[in-house]
Amino acid sequence: MKKYKGRVVAPGTITAEALVSHGGLNTLASFQKALQFGDKKATCGDQNNPDLYGKQMAGKALCLPRTIGSTTGGLVLYCACSMHRQPACMLFSEPIDSLAAAGAVLADVWLEDVTMPVVDSLGDEFLSYVKDGMKITVREDGTVEVE
Repeated sequence: MKKYKGRVVAPGTITAEALVSHGGLNTLASFQKALQFGDKKATCGDQNNPDLYGKQMAGKALCLPRTIGSTTGGLVLYCACSMHRQPACMLFSEPIDSLAAAGAVLADVWLEDVTMPVVDSLGDEFLSYVKDGMKITVREDGTVEVE
């Protein structure tokens, strides 16, 4: 098991299976099916992300470098959380952008029955080490354990 320490953006403790993207996550393209067409598994619809395209994101420990895309990014994450179609957690190797952070923080503050821990600044080694299917545990203090 390896441990990494990052910055807590949205607190929480959770254990989930890793889903890894080495490219940026376009939140709108990725969650469009979940938000507009009722896909409860949040199957990634972003054809430009070969790591995630066609894979279920809901309930997974989404490991990625950064988000990309439009100014709707935060709203998309908030809406995915409000519809219970969010990843179990989001783990960023780089610092999170302000729009994605806003969506995660607002979901944490405004939605009583939703948890989506978010930790950023985990480093390049984290993203190089973690693979799809690995067991990820996130702790309240920003510690991420990868088994």
